[in-house]
Amino acid sequence: MAKTQASLLLQKQLKDLCKNPVDGFSAGLVDESNVFEWSVSIMGPPDTLYEGGFFNAIMTFPDNYPVSPPSVRFTSEMWHPNVYPDGRVCISILHPPGDDPNGYELATERWTPVESIVLSIISMLSSPNDESPANVDAAKEWRERRDDFKKKVSRCVRKSQEML
Repeated sequence: MAKTQASLLLQKQLKDLCKNPVDGFSAGLVDESNVFEWSVSIMGPPDTLYEGGFFNAIMTFPDNYPVSPPSVRFTSEMWHPNVYPDGRVCISILHPPGDDPNGYELATERWTPVESIVLSIISMLSSPNDESPANVDAAKEWRERRDDFKKKVSRCVRKSQEML
């Protein structure tokens, strides 16, 4: 039953996103027969290091959505303090419900509908959180060697444009 409800909710949210698109974001299904896996494209936000980039990601929803949040993994190369080296995005809105075992976040700061998740990812690109990084090397570089960080991000942006 839960999977059916999740499936109906996801179909509705995808339809809503297509009708009222979020700036700098598009989504579709990876495979028409599976509403639990979305292929998303995120444009690098204006006035950020990621501007001009077209970054692809896979958003995978659990069977018990919306009780548990989806996971998001960039398939495009991404250099960012809040993105693991394997592309997985680590931001509070994607953490499971309940209070944070590390004590950093309250359950109320956690995820909500897809649109909010997308806006959070776009915001993450605009202002990295280097306090609890997923990619320690990127966070260290962001703090200590900003020019090197910018070069790596520029390379990711260029690569993403070549994939178009």
